[in-house]
Amino acid sequence: MDESALEAYMAGVDARAIPVVRALDRVILGVRPDFDVAVKYRILMYALHGDWRTWVCAIDATRKGVCLRFLYGVLLDDPLHLLRAGSSVLKTWDFAFDDAVDRTQVGAYVAEAVARYDEYKATAPAVLQASRSAAGAGRKPAAGG
Repeated sequence: MDESALEAYMAGVDARAIPVVRALDRVILGVRPDFDVAVKYRILMYALHGDWRTWVCAIDATRKGVCLRFLYGVLLDDPLHLLRAGSSVLKTWDFAFDDAVDRTQVGAYVAEAVARYDEYKATAPAVLQASRSAAGAGRKPAAGG
């Protein structure tokens, strides 16, 4: 694996974030070793087949902690009820600098996001519309629109 994207990303983040960033990267690539990885928009993105427009997940180190973002997180089941709403379809799992990264739990979320990639690609406009409607009504959008 080429670690240049990870190393380049970590060079620009708070040193307190590095253990969590490194742990998340290991889990993400453990789920899908063939992810394309790059720093885009100052976050570490993971995409399939070079599809940066429909990236699967991303790591974003902030001043307060580390975020694991899922582009189409609204489609995820979220059995632990920990995803925070972001944009219309994005959801985020927040980690404090001293949080342990549970390989099984994080891996399950990443695996589900990978499994829903084709569904999201095929129905993105409908998912976006359903998500916006559900946000107004306070509920999760139906899969596929």
